[in-house]
Amino acid sequence: MNETLFPNIFPALIYRDADAALDFLKSAFGAEEKAVHRDDAGKIHHAELRLGAGIVMLGEYAEDRWMGAEPPRAAASPIGLYIVVGDPDAHYARATAAGAVVVRELVDQPYGSREYSALDPEGNRWSFGTYDPYSS
Repeated sequence: MNETLFPNIFPALIYRDADAALDFLKSAFGAEEKAVHRDDAGKIHHAELRLGAGIVMLGEYAEDRWMGAEPPRAAASPIGLYIVVGDPDAHYARATAAGAVVVRELVDQPYGSREYSALDPEGNRWSFGTYDPYSS
């Protein structure tokens, strides 16, 4: 099989303050804004951020939206995100300089990855490292 693979899984996060999350993800984690769509009140209804070849989608919590069953409680979620980066040391330095709360220090793993984990302002766990499932 000789087909080009493209990402087909796009995490979607809901934030209480999507504007603050958007700013933080760009400054701390180096995400690049791809699209931002706002509702009539100016709240982020849907945004897309690039992280390398991947995209993370996000929006602001509202009871009447499809993901609005209850306000987000990131620390109670078993979901975390893992993003491949070429230079985890530089990424770690950028994230900590921007105030990211590190919950797993930068470490070399026995499977060859160098990685760390940090929280965004609402408690979602983001991990960054060199392990790439496509190349293993």
